[in-house]
Amino acid sequence: MILDRRRLLASVSLALAGLSVAAAADPDGVIRSAEGEAPVKPGIVYALGEKRDGGFNEGALHALEFFRNETSEPFLEAEIHQVEEFGPAVAGMVQQGANLIIAVGFYYADPVATAAAANPELRFVLVDGVAEGPNIRSIVFREQEGAYLVGVLAALASKTGTIGFVGAIDVPLMHKFVDGFAAGAKATRPEIATLVDYIGTDATAFHDKTRASEIAHGEIDRGADVIFAVAGEANLGVFQAARAAEKLAIGVDSNQNGVVPGTILTSMLKRVDIAVLRALDDMRAGTWTPGEMTLGVREHGVGWAIDQNNRPLVTRSMEDAVETARRAIADGTIKVPDPTSP
Repeated sequence: MILDRRRLLASVSLALAGLSVAAAADPDGVIRSAEGEAPVKPGIVYALGEKRDGGFNEGALHALEFFRNETSEPFLEAEIHQVEEFGPAVAGMVQQGANLIIAVGFYYADPVATAAAANPELRFVLVDGVAEGPNIRSIVFREQEGAYLVGVLAALASKTGTIGFVGAIDVPLMHKFVDGFAAGAKATRPEIATLVDYIGTDATAFHDKTRASEIAHGEIDRGADVIFAVAGEANLGVFQAARAAEKLAIGVDSNQNGVVPGTILTSMLKRVDIAVLRALDDMRAGTWTPGEMTLGVREHGVGWAIDQNNRPLVTRSMEDAVETARRAIADGTIKVPDPTSP
């Protein structure tokens, strides 16, 4: 995966225009060094599981590697398996001189708020969740918009008229995926049915591949022939089940089309790499600000993936239908509701 800096940073300019600037360091909300460029030593706490997960973690990792290659700035990293390990991981990074902590995962909201309050001189970035604090930037996505797009494609690809969704845990964030996916499918084929199941009840579900496979097989037995997997590392279990049954699956976060070529219909992209790279650049430039950043289709923060791995599965008319929907969401013609909004 090669990142083009100008393309990446231009794509989030609209989101940044609305970023709040209630910073604590300077009256105008900008954190600067005397020379106008701040030294950066970032540390990242990955989402629970492996950093090379082919998904969300790997997107963040790509941004950090890109930044390191361009600037020669090293980065610290921690792979943990329980949320309770977050505090010690951050403490270790602070001892090693980290001045920007990136946390990947909505379940780190409370730990990030606690760590940020205890370390007011540091900057924190929470990806996929919101935490309050004068030294925290929260990055969230309009997942429902990307899910709408892959819902359109799933409806067009389904032969049975039944599609499925396998999520990690039943939380509001997942509802954005579910509702967007079902809305896109219904807009395309009003009679289509969407099955919805969850793997577990806590963050360990994101890497329970065995249970994910069992649930996917259950949906296939109930008629689903295209299954959208939103379960982090556990997506692999859904992919394996789909391949074994000769059905289709949809990945999420990063481009997972090549994980099981011929089985992955597409991937819903969440461009964590864009968001993380912007935070790193802002920190280095001395223009870092806290607040909430929201990325959707219009900002190229969510989307869908088409490449050589899934091209044989996607006809030109299918691609045109998804692109028509994408443009309509971007220009506001199609509004995909956020089920988490009041």
